[in-house]
Amino acid sequence: MFKLPQLPYAKTGLAPFLNEEQMTFHYDKHHKAYIDNLNKFIETDASLKGKSLEEIVLSSTGGIFNNAAQIWNHTFYWFNMAPAGQGAQPSAELSAAITRDFGSLDELKVKFIDGGVKTFGSGWIWLCVDGGGKLSLVSTSNAAVPFTNNGPAPILVADVWEHAYYVDYRNLRAKYLETFWSHVNWKFVSDTFASKKVADLTKSMV
Repeated sequence: MFKLPQLPYAKTGLAPFLNEEQMTFHYDKHHKAYIDNLNKFIETDASLKGKSLEEIVLSSTGGIFNNAAQIWNHTFYWFNMAPAGQGAQPSAELSAAITRDFGSLDELKVKFIDGGVKTFGSGWIWLCVDGGGKLSLVSTSNAAVPFTNNGPAPILVADVWEHAYYVDYRNLRAKYLETFWSHVNWKFVSDTFASKKVADLTKSMV
């Protein structure tokens, strides 16, 4: 069975970017609901017992996939953010890859925000890395994750479902994404980039 992961900061830690009401609504209600739903599936499906979250995401469809993938996405989202001034800077290795593939960190920011704004409806905007170290931006809809079907490994994500920002930003998705950029946990992103593998988040949820 999975449990709601402990946030790496207080629920007030990202304010004023995301205030406590927004965090409570998103983390305690939306994220927890996905976990409760997946645990109900596990109770009735013996084939799911003992599997890691990543294994369930890669082997499931329908409601099981939607809930497992949303748990993975949200956990990754929380961990790739940090309170203002605590996000460090990209590692030298990651900085070199960003310059090679996007021109500069500023250019990556512009393209990341643009990709998030243009993601239709509910979804996610991801910075990903393939096995060779090449970076790319990937937009997914609903619960979809980039690493299914041998896709690239995510290293950074912003949630662009409306419930992720509506309390603080109403319909101003671009403003939310612009402010998100000031709260990126570059140590987490750099460490994930260095591994060139899909992050194993299961250990924070059991």
